[in-house]
Amino acid sequence: MLTVTGAAAISDRLDAALRSERRIERYSLLSTQVTGFLVIAVEAFQSGVDAELRDYRMGILSDQIEETFGRIRADLADAVEEAVDLGLDEQSRRATLSLNVARMEALLNRSLVELEGAQAPEAVQGAVNEFLRAFDPMLNGAIAQERRTRDQILASISSTRTAQSRAALGVGAVTLLLLAGVWLGLIRPAMRRLDLLRQASREIARENFAVALPETGRDEIGQVFAETNRMASALAARKAAVDADWARLNSIIDERTAELQAANAALERTDRDRRRFFADVSHELRTPLTVIRMEAELGEAQPEDAGDSLKVIHNRAVRLSRRIDDLLRVARSETGEIALEAGRVDLGDVASDAVAECAAELSAAGIVARVEGGEVPDVTGDANWLRQVVTGLLQNTCRHAAGTAEAVLRVRADGGRVRLDVIDRGPGIADVSAVFERFAQGEGVGRSAGFGIGLSLAKWVVERQGGTIAITSPLEDGTGTMVSLVFPRAGDSVRA
Repeated sequence: MLTVTGAAAISDRLDAALRSERRIERYSLLSTQVTGFLVIAVEAFQSGVDAELRDYRMGILSDQIEETFGRIRADLADAVEEAVDLGLDEQSRRATLSLNVARMEALLNRSLVELEGAQAPEAVQGAVNEFLRAFDPMLNGAIAQERRTRDQILASISSTRTAQSRAALGVGAVTLLLLAGVWLGLIRPAMRRLDLLRQASREIARENFAVALPETGRDEIGQVFAETNRMASALAARKAAVDADWARLNSIIDERTAELQAANAALERTDRDRRRFFADVSHELRTPLTVIRMEAELGEAQPEDAGDSLKVIHNRAVRLSRRIDDLLRVARSETGEIALEAGRVDLGDVASDAVAECAAELSAAGIVARVEGGEVPDVTGDANWLRQVVTGLLQNTCRHAAGTAEAVLRVRADGGRVRLDVIDRGPGIADVSAVFERFAQGEGVGRSAGFGIGLSLAKWVVERQGGTIAITSPLEDGTGTMVSLVFPRAGDSVRA
């Protein structure tokens, strides 16, 4: 706005300077025309030119002078009218110029009249000189005044340009300061906030939803910050839910996998037990049946000795029946259907029966088993299951202590309890801490071939009947294993 206003003012002043310059030119033209008119007039009178020719030539110049005066008057009239907005002083000055021009025109007209009435050359020269003495100062004064006006206008234009340049510099400086203020106060903070938004977007793209943009402003960027924070929170909650679902799914998969693995292991154990079961059945039934068949053939061949054969056949049949009962009990134990029949039991008889049951296996293993101990009180328990527990211990001895010469079954009273120790001279067990766990096998300990039961089931059977079972291995000499069964006494009576 300042530049436009200054340019308009300079344009107006340039127009005024041009008009002043044009008036100066008209004054110069007037001076030339008047001088030419006077020269022609003097020459005409001095040379005696015909009056008609003289009047003709002077008339042409007079018309030109009149035209020039008319143009000067018109210019000054326009100047006075333009000075209305410049104040009374400027109007008065320009009106004075118009008055001066009127005086010059009146002086010229009077001089023309005098020249027309002059007859002698001296009178003509005198009139011309008198005119010039009066006309030249007025004309020169008008020209000087216009030149001063022109110079003042040009000086004001220069001053205006200088002021405008300074103002432009000031405006430029202020503009730069304003721009710097806008940059520092508005644009730069907005750019920083946009940088924060861009960084937050990158973090969200990396699935890092821990984004917290400052919600300090109420402008559009502040609203975008708030929406971004809400979006990040929603995405974080969604991600947490998805992660939780994945965790639950993986947990279910792990559980199902573990169940499948356990089921496969159980199937493998079942298949292994099935194969072992049929092998055991074949082994356990073949031996007594073979003996029965041989004794029957012997009785047929020697009828006179048939009584002994029948006795052997009877004993073997009883043993076979007992083995079948053992087989059924072991089968029920595998399905969890164990029924214990409590009664008074002599642990010495249990030990002797177990040795008799394992006689063939002990002989094959090169082991001589003997029962030590005297009369002991009865205990309360299931005789068949207790016999099967001790039988299983002897079968383990046959399997892991073969060739060690002997095994001892020691029965004795121990205060208010009765104790049965099964001792072998095998290599011992390196770690007895887990031998009672189901399916666990220590070195030299496990479920053997035959219908003996494992240590985990043996522990369950003993404890269900009020007893305890413990293993000591190795013994004091660094070898051997002792399994101790301890039961409370059934009463005060002692079996003879």
